[in-house]
Amino acid sequence: MRIILNPNRSAGTINRNIYGHFSEHLGRCIYEGLWVGPDSPIPNENGLRRDVVSALKKLNIPVLRWPGGCFADTYHWRDGVGPVSERKTIVNTNWGGVTEDNRFGTHEFMELCRQLGCEAYFSGNVGSGTVQEFSDWVEYCNMPGKSPMADLRRANGREEPFNVKYWGIGNEAWGCGGNMRPERYADLARQYSTYLRAYDKEHKLFKIASGANVDDYEWTRKVAEIAGRQIDAVSLHYYTVPGDEWEHKGAATEFSREEYFATLRKALRMKELVAEHGRILRKASPKKKLGLVVDEWGTWFDVEPGTNPGFLYQQNTMRDALVAAVSLNIFNNHCDTVVMANIAQTVNVLQAMVLTEGPKMLLTPTYHVFDMYKGHQGAREIETYAETSLLTCGDWSVPNLHVSASEGADGKLLLTAANLSDTEEAPLEVLSDVISAKSAVTGTLLTGRPAAHNTFDKPDAVKPVTMTGIRVEDRRFTATLPACSVAAFEIARE
Repeated sequence: MRIILNPNRSAGTINRNIYGHFSEHLGRCIYEGLWVGPDSPIPNENGLRRDVVSALKKLNIPVLRWPGGCFADTYHWRDGVGPVSERKTIVNTNWGGVTEDNRFGTHEFMELCRQLGCEAYFSGNVGSGTVQEFSDWVEYCNMPGKSPMADLRRANGREEPFNVKYWGIGNEAWGCGGNMRPERYADLARQYSTYLRAYDKEHKLFKIASGANVDDYEWTRKVAEIAGRQIDAVSLHYYTVPGDEWEHKGAATEFSREEYFATLRKALRMKELVAEHGRILRKASPKKKLGLVVDEWGTWFDVEPGTNPGFLYQQNTMRDALVAAVSLNIFNNHCDTVVMANIAQTVNVLQAMVLTEGPKMLLTPTYHVFDMYKGHQGAREIETYAETSLLTCGDWSVPNLHVSASEGADGKLLLTAANLSDTEEAPLEVLSDVISAKSAVTGTLLTGRPAAHNTFDKPDAVKPVTMTGIRVEDRRFTATLPACSVAAFEIARE
């Protein structure tokens, strides 16, 4: 299988924020996953789990979305600030009907971002909130001078502003965020945006409108046409669900070969969605370039047996790793359109990076893909061409190979490739004029059976290894990808 790398052609710079993550007040993502509290016997720094934060920091997470999701449009930010003993207790009606005591709020989330070294992306309450409430939250976070909200922030222990840049104007306004029609939501986006103010020239806001569900292209068109001048980007939500119905999504670890191919084929649909929504944004808002923010994506299976159905806890296999690889390749290759993406979700929910069980923690195959791909962050995308063969199972067909590549500031190339075949290895011949016999080419490999996954008893069953058998010659190198694998090749020019 030939792969051609052409550094002379590029779609642009791969925005670091494409490698963003999502944390919602859902199941055990925040509580137990990220936050255990300062009095927990589990080692923590200011209430945040040291083991989880350390693992996530290694990924160079650029941006983290919070507090939802559907939770965002029932969340009133004042409930989560001030003395913990005085914070309001509510019921999380979206996810499991559990009690939420608001121990984790704005200050705690910003401490998490500080420890991770990432930007914050707040999803604001449009569905059940008010313009004033949202405007006050921005003032609370970002006002450097004297004002009622800035004074409240100082009274709560934070002198300097947080300078939160990314603000989502509601979430899934077509569904749990209000069941609105696009015209109604677009007018609200214009109104809310007017009162989301930047408080100095150095800290402009980046405003993200609630976008479409999957292929609702009419929603994207109307929001861009009506509200395009008041916003900076429009979101897109797309989950990879192998089942035909949401009530029967399929199991995370016990799946048929046909379900394996259905999952990969549906993941590959992201290319069509990104391209078409991007085309509509460019046409509907020609005077202001709007970015596409895929702020919810990933696999969604039936919950693990015996767990709360409202907690969305699922295992994570090599099949998930391939979905992550394919999706990130697509975002890289469409970096002229996608300005941010946030996988759902960071810990213990859906396609997570990390799973926890009491004091135990494990890294998922998806985590390892993000680690292998992190060199793409901020690099220049370069054109790739891959020869592929078609794999077919039942009604589903997918190419056997999926790739993307970039060039870093140091001149090194990073090629990421996924072999989607569950049975056949893929011999590669990578061609480029920048490769010489003296080029240093190294590779990292993640592979295993499609259902292979890590458990708390065997946390390293699936982990990256150094590739062997790479042969370098003038203008090419060769290597072999095992079946069901993801590889990252670093090419240092002579």
